Amino acid sequence: MAVILVTGASRGIGYETARTLVAAGHTVWLGARDPERGRRAAKEVGGHFVHLDVTDDSLIETATHAVGELDILINNAGVLEPNVALADATTEHLQAIFDTNVFGPVRVTNAFLPALSRSGSAAVVNVTSSIGSLAKSADVNDEFSAYPQDLYRASKAALNMFTVQYAKAHPGVRVNCVDPGLTGTDMMGGFGQPPAVAAATIVKVATLGPEGPTGQFLGADGVVPW
Repeated sequence: MAVILVTGASRGIGYETARTLVAAGHTVWLGARDPERGRRAAKEVGGHFVHLDVTDDSLIETATHAVGELDILINNAGVLEPNVALADATTEHLQAIFDTNVFGPVRVTNAFLPALSRSGSAAVVNVTSSIGSLAKSADVNDEFSAYPQDLYRASKAALNMFTVQYAKAHPGVRVNCVDPGLTGTDMMGGFGQPPAVAAATIVKVATLGPEGPTGQFLGADGVVPW
């Protein structure tokens, strides 16, 4: 059984991912910005709460000491807003969404790399989206090619690139990005598949073991085009 940290785990996909992993017998840390919600979620699923805001370096550092040894990191925390058209985007808009969706996973991954490097079955899963796929975004026949969220798309595309670079730089750690599919979370206004279905895809990739793939963009149906 593995020691696993899930960021953004107090609700939605992160919560269901943590719940599924605990049910499978793993030791799971639920990272959350809101201590009250985080503690409640951890109690409900039988995991451990750690106060973690992916935009706060000091909280991340403190979390590394609280968690200690780690086998699997699931960078799930993310934001959809601000939702502005690219022509109207300001530096502040870009900073707001990239701080959580891109810089956040980089901060957390770098902080936990020493612990992951000591694991014999280390893995990092970056929760992304197929609308961050350059190939799918450029395909006018793709069902989501006309979907808005310009800044969100760009942030997930950047996260995908960092995934590849981490996989190359750290061959002892399986690093993949996973598209869990359109999911009916609070962030999506309830539109999409149940969070438990999305969580199943993340859990499957996270727990493939040392012989599993690395540097891949994966979804419920297999490989997603870059």
